[in-house]
Amino acid sequence: MTTQHTESSPLVRIRSLLPGLARAEQRVAKVVLESPGSVARRSITEVAEAAGTSETTVTRFCKAIGVGGYPELRIALAADTARTEARVDRDLGGEIAPDDDIATVVGKVTFADARAVEETAAQLDSDELEKVVVALASAGRVDVYGVGASAFVAADLQQKLHRIGRISFAWSDTHIMLTSAAVLGRGDVAVGISHTGATADTVEALREARRAGATTVALTNFPTAPISEVADLVLTTAARETTFRSGAMASRIAQLTVIDCLFIGVAQRHLIDSMKALDETRDAVGSHRLETRHDGRRKARETGK
Repeated sequence: MTTQHTESSPLVRIRSLLPGLARAEQRVAKVVLESPGSVARRSITEVAEAAGTSETTVTRFCKAIGVGGYPELRIALAADTARTEARVDRDLGGEIAPDDDIATVVGKVTFADARAVEETAAQLDSDELEKVVVALASAGRVDVYGVGASAFVAADLQQKLHRIGRISFAWSDTHIMLTSAAVLGRGDVAVGISHTGATADTVEALREARRAGATTVALTNFPTAPISEVADLVLTTAARETTFRSGAMASRIAQLTVIDCLFIGVAQRHLIDSMKALDETRDAVGSHRLETRHDGRRKARETGK
């Protein structure tokens, strides 16, 4: 899979590839992630010593993340640091501390969410996204799998597709996921959503769907995760883990961003039918909305007298 966004942050690539790196390379990655600006100013020898490894390992790490060599890594880190400092106060990028006041918490959480969306967009493979849209738009049936927080994202995709008239289902129970996957076939699509890409239930369901002949799609934060091995098409997010699992919250925002892109892409390919379905579904629930005045107060109900 080749990304269409060559200017994406090297830190995004490092975080996404971290689980698949060799142990010594992971130590190098942690040194880089902890202080990218500092690494941009340090020699390869200094970085190797900080990571407790060799210069050769640092070079292998650079090649593993696709930057060629250490000089290229330093340049990429320097540019990324400059962009980050120009965009936002660096304090907002820190961990949430137990004694942070609520205003600081709001700043850090919204910063993490915004960065997750920006970095997801920057590294999202447009060609792969297009292939998934085509598969969804032509599918006879779409089954979406996700557990935990990813179950809410799966339900969001199902609801969006269902609202424009596409036959779709969302499942989070392992047994139901497996039985639904078993009855899929050619022309159907199964979508597995997992931030880590290592959720056994979701991976197993996607494997069963592929065995049954369906096109399988994975949405994950880590392209080398186990879920990628059972997916025909892989879409990736870019959300980082931070204190109090705020990274898990940011991952959901990033996943929903990709879901919105998929929904719009599918709706475009069935534009007339989609617009008609959206109008009809809006009208269907219209009577269940309370009327309000411009000042926000509820209008009095008409009595018919």
